[in-house]
Amino acid sequence: MADKRMTPDQVVARLEDGMTVGIGGWGSRRKPMALVRAILRSELRGLTIVAYGGPDVGLLARSGKADKIVYAFVSLDSIPLEPNFRHVRENGLVKAVEYDEGMFLSGLRAAAYRLPFLPTRAGLGSDIPRVSPHLRTVISPYDDAEELIAMPALRLDAALVHANVADDKGNAALTGPDQYMDDLFCLAADKAYVSAERVVTGDELLKEAGCFHTLVLHRYMTAGVVETPNGAHFTECPPEYGRDEAFQKAYATAAGDPARWAAFEDRFLKTADEAAYQAEITKFREETGR
Repeated sequence: MADKRMTPDQVVARLEDGMTVGIGGWGSRRKPMALVRAILRSELRGLTIVAYGGPDVGLLARSGKADKIVYAFVSLDSIPLEPNFRHVRENGLVKAVEYDEGMFLSGLRAAAYRLPFLPTRAGLGSDIPRVSPHLRTVISPYDDAEELIAMPALRLDAALVHANVADDKGNAALTGPDQYMDDLFCLAADKAYVSAERVVTGDELLKEAGCFHTLVLHRYMTAGVVETPNGAHFTECPPEYGRDEAFQKAYATAAGDPARWAAFEDRFLKTADEAAYQAEITKFREETGR
């Protein structure tokens, strides 16, 4: 079995302009931020980002890397609306497609099953069909003859997810309280890449997983694995660490002011590599007394 270990920049080198990229996690929770930062350092353009959005969506949209975002919501959790997302939406800088959370889940499942669509009741009675005229409905072929939304598959060229622990073959365990839909993102993609807090041997992975229901990402689902300690920062990655609320507040404050945002970008987002970013985070903590 192949050793799939890669660096963040090697993952990004496999992506191409115009790709549809799904990003796992949920809001400001267990996002593959080291891989997002690698995209920010790259020359990639014209991406479509598909996500239960958090700072991944905000950063990639405001930086100009993403021309289109497909989402169920975009939030920082403790800050309800992601501020960079607000900026690009209010200024019409990206094309946006919003789905109900249940519709979004059905779209991921359809893509994972390699179906063109899945029928769902989610979204019926809302304004989503009105603002998304590409949606169609279907009639149940059974006696109920119920009208349902035909949610199109959210097919992905690539998926990026973050795990607690992985092995070098691309198996990974999600040991926190919620696994979200990361397995579906991987299955919906032509190629999936997983970053992890630690990359260990297969035997060690089984021990750290604790129980098999946490071992949800399997080697047949992944094309590469990246060891990125603190790689979800500033989002949370329990049980390893919680959300960096002080840094998130600094991020949100900077996003609302062009001069502050330029300074924030220069310090934290235009670093040479992930190690340099983590060094700046250490300095930030020392400056703020944490």
